[in-house]
Order: sequence, then C-alpha cells, then structure tokens
Amino acid sequence: AYNIHVNGVLHCRVRYSQLLGLHEQLRKEYGANVVPAFPPKKIFTLTPAEVEQRREQLEKYMQAVRQDPTLGGSETFNSFLRKAQQETQQIPTEEVVLEVLLSNGQKVKVTILTSDQTEDVLEAVASKLDLPDDLVGYFSLFLVRETKDGAFSFVRKLQEFELPYVSVTSLHNPEFQIILRKSYWDSAYDDDVMEHRVGLNLLYAQTVSDIEHGWILVNKEQHRQLKSLQEKVSKKEFIRLAQTLKYYGYLKFDPCVTDFPEKGCHVIVSAGNNELNFQVRLPNEQIKEGSFKVTRMRCWRVTSSVPMSNGPSGSSPGKSEVKLELAFEYLMSKDRLQWVTITSPQAIMLSICLQSMVDELMVKKSGGSIRKMFRRRVNGALRRSDSQQAVKSPPLLDSPDASWEPMAKLSSKLTSVSLRGISHSSSANDVGANDFHGNYAFEGIGDEDL
Repeated sequence: AYNIHVNGVLHCRVRYSQLLGLHEQLRKEYGANVVPAFPPKKIFTLTPAEVEQRREQLEKYMQAVRQDPTLGGSETFNSFLRKAQQETQQIPTEEVVLEVLLSNGQKVKVTILTSDQTEDVLEAVASKLDLPDDLVGYFSLFLVRETKDGAFSFVRKLQEFELPYVSVTSLHNPEFQIILRKSYWDSAYDDDVMEHRVGLNLLYAQTVSDIEHGWILVNKEQHRQLKSLQEKVSKKEFIRLAQTLKYYGYLKFDPCVTDFPEKGCHVIVSAGNNELNFQVRLPNEQIKEGSFKVTRMRCWRVTSSVPMSNGPSGSSPGKSEVKLELAFEYLMSKDRLQWVTITSPQAIMLSICLQSMVDELMVKKSGGSIRKMFRRRVNGALRRSDSQQAVKSPPLLDSPDASWEPMAKLSSKLTSVSLRGISHSSSANDVGANDFHGNYAFEGIGDEDL
C-alpha cells in the first residue's frame, strides 16, 4: 500500500490494484494514446529494491496524469481521490450537518452528505445564504485553524479532489474549521460582488474582520471615517474607503523566517495585489518592508525537509521535525536572478496564493472573465476551469544550487503527487527530486524599469 500526500497532507492510502483500476478506467474513457504508461504487474514477490522502483514509477505516473489538463481535471481522476480519501478515513456516506464560518464569526449550518465534494458544499452554503449562482465562483472554502487571539491561520484552500467534511473531521481537532472567503485578488471584481445584497454583506463582513485583525492598515482619521460609515450602515462606501487602504484584499500569514536579505530574518508575509509583501525584522531589530511581484518570479517550489532516520522504521516524523519551505526565483535586476526562501508551516497555502494570482493574471491577459474561472456543471458533470487548463507547468528547470539538502516532493496544486510506501514513511527512500512550478505570467524587467 502507498500513502498519497496532497499539499503536504496525507490524503489517502491506496494499493497497486486500485491505481491499476484507475488507469484502466482512464484508458477506457480517453484512449491508450492519451494515458501514460502504467508500471507492469510482476508475477513474483517484489524485492525491496523493486518495491521502491515501483513506488517511483507510480509517483511519476500520478504526476503525469495530474499534469495532463484533460486527465488531471477529469471527474474520473478526482472522484478516485475523493473515494480513496473517504475509504482511508473510514467515514461512511451519510447525511450530516456541517458548520461553515463566515468572516464575522457567524456559522452557516448546511445539511450535506459526507461524500459531498468541495463544489457541492460551496454550492450548499451559497444556496443557504441566497448567493446567486453567478457569484459563487468569486468565493472559496478554506481550511483554517483558529488562533488564541480569535484570528484564523489559513491552512489551505479546499480543492476539487477532496471531501470537506472528511478533511476537517479527520483532523480530530476543534481548532480546525472551514471558512467562506472571497477567492480573487483584483479589487476591481468587488464591483460584481457588491451588485447583490448577499455578496455585499459577505464582502463587508470580510473587510471589517480584516481591519479588526490588523490585516488592513488604518490610521486614526481613516478609523474615524470607517466608524462613521459603519454607524450609518453605508456598506458600499465603507468598502470603497477600505479599498484605498494599505493591504486591502491581502491575506496575512503567521510570522515565519526568511533568508532575505540575510539568513534567519523573521518576517511577516502578506499575499495580495499580485505580490508577496515582506515585513522583515533584521538581526539589529530594524524593520524593513519590500514586495516581490508575482510577474518577476521565474518559478517557485514548495519543499519539505524529511528526517533521514528518526525513530523506528515506519514511524511518522513528528510535527516539529518536518520543515516546509517556499522558495521562489526572483528577477532582482535585469540579469540577476536570486532565490528567496520562506520557511513556514503555511508554505503550501502561500504557493496556492501564487498559483491563483498567476491564474487570474493569465485569464485577464487572454481577455477572459473571472466568472469563467469557476468550474461549471456541464450535463451534470463537473469540468475544470479554462484557466486551470491553460496554466500548465513548463518543463522542469535546472536546480539552482546542488548543495541544497535532500528534499521531498510536494505540490501547490497536485501537479505532482507524493506516493510513499507506508512502511517507509520516514526513510531516506522517501526523498525525491525537487518539483518546480514554472510561471507563465513571468514578464521580466526592461531597461526602463531598472
């Protein structure tokens, strides 16, 4: 059996026979010339070396399927992952009540099936709130962890290949919850959302919450104006004023560590406005601020350093031992690319933010609409968004630094899937090559920009 890790989290356990069944179903639906080759069956018992070889072959197979825009976005592939998740967690299909949080702390209770996918749950929440169908695509469900001060630490955006009820209940921790939040970056789209009463209320609640938690910077005069608009219940005017404030529409991350401008600097990262904003505390306690534009990131990767030999074989590495990192290659000047690394438990969420910014930029460049970015039901079946099909990772890029410690593959959007033999979950065999996410929105810098 193999553990499949998605976005750094154990998603499910599968056997070779189950993956073979998936392969045969894909061949039947899409043809042998479209589906990648599958590792062959063996008549005799596999040696340890052959077991590891098969694991590597299966991992490459799953990566190839996911990277193919047709296969990776297919209902066959996604439903396989959802079913395997449900079976692994041993949660039967039954009707349950799921609580979904809004930004103002209000809880929306929806009656769903435990086997309902992310899109079904999102639609159920939208229906309960009376949010129109054409605005559902502007919002997403996020897995969050409540912090001691009542704020939320974002774990990840829930994806189409998972079951929200199973994802949150399998964590067995009441601190983890699901929250509804807008999922776009360009504030120009606020106009669409504010056209409808429910959309306006959701956006207003999120803006008030972000200001209260200090995510949006407000001076005394602005605070007085906002308070006055709140008292008048002038929600649109409140949002319009907030749009002019620093960090409006940004997602703020927990304090973490970066190697820029020097190793070991403490940093608070915020994602928004097609950039990552850094507030860095230097070793001399001086605070510096700077931004990295997503259009100047040539590529990025999410990696996890894995303990080589801690504890008995088969034991899972402890939380404190696994270190997640997001590294991106940035065009600092016309001919100088430099890698910047952020060490954070939220590295995967950061990567998902970068990818969604790129998706949005690419849709804008092609003259598309954000409404089309939402996966729609066609003849009752779900299809992947045009933007996700358009943004495929380019070929792997050369490693910038061969001296980096061994890294295990992770992924921002399942462009690679990590398969690990259950009996070797913390062994050296668990380590693979680096996985890069190329950036089709990379523009570079001209002489006039320097």
